[in-house]
Amino acid sequence: MKNHAAPHRSGPHSRAASRIAAWPFFSAAFISLVGMALSYRFFITTTSGQFIDESALVEAEAARQRIGIQTAQVLDSLPVTSLVIAALVVLFVTLARRRWKAAGFAIVAMAAANLSTQVIKAGLPDRPNLGVNTLALNSLPSGHTTLAASAAAAVFLVVSPRWRPAAGFVGGSYALVVGISTLINQWHRPSDVLAAFFIVAFWTALAALVVMRTGPKWNVWLGSDMHWASARWWTVLAGLLALLAGVATALILRSVSGPDAVSTTSYFLIGLGQIVVVGYGLTFAGILLLTLAVRRRSRR
Repeated sequence: MKNHAAPHRSGPHSRAASRIAAWPFFSAAFISLVGMALSYRFFITTTSGQFIDESALVEAEAARQRIGIQTAQVLDSLPVTSLVIAALVVLFVTLARRRWKAAGFAIVAMAAANLSTQVIKAGLPDRPNLGVNTLALNSLPSGHTTLAASAAAAVFLVVSPRWRPAAGFVGGSYALVVGISTLINQWHRPSDVLAAFFIVAFWTALAALVVMRTGPKWNVWLGSDMHWASARWWTVLAGLLALLAGVATALILRSVSGPDAVSTTSYFLIGLGQIVVVGYGLTFAGILLLTLAVRRRSRR
């Protein structure tokens, strides 16, 4: 019976060649922590941040009146949908491809992200009174967004490299829809969604290093032109959407920064822009992080 797996030579040289550098993954985890800390620092402990965040939540009322029912249905079905999707994909990959270790670490990362969100939400103090009319109760991070993003990340970790660009973009888009839905239904402020994204990114980066190091035989790159799911445009599209959202957000923020500016939807759009920038920005970075590592390994 022929073995169609990627060639893998045994011996010290092979083990050295398959070694994945740890510093990019630890750097990604550290950057995620910094992003989480900065989100809290600006949006919770500064007057400007609280005003932008709360204004986005208040102005979401207009969107909720139009599509609130549809987005509420998304949120109501989220726990079952996320868990079923992640469980089916992880189970299939585990049984069909025998990636037991990858599945285990993906599940651990998913559980750790959701547990961290609940611990942080319970441990953070109430929002300080800085003169902004807002509820004092802490709502950061968003549990619904964490669940959706961590389920997508679990799938992203266990699929083979040729599927990761497409899985990363689709999973990132799914998490974005959920995060935006929580804002539209006025369940969470934009900063709550951003914090959830950063928490999932932190645990995904750490789990990815272990997955890459414990699965050298299947974590190999066959080329971006070998399969539609590994095409470069998945990565480019994520980066382009993040860039366009960043430019649009900056322009809208500039338009409402004057002393006479009046806004009815601008801050809501700013909140949406922030979610898209961070969501697709982390998606772009995650795809690059894992694909570049296997490309370097495959060239050795």
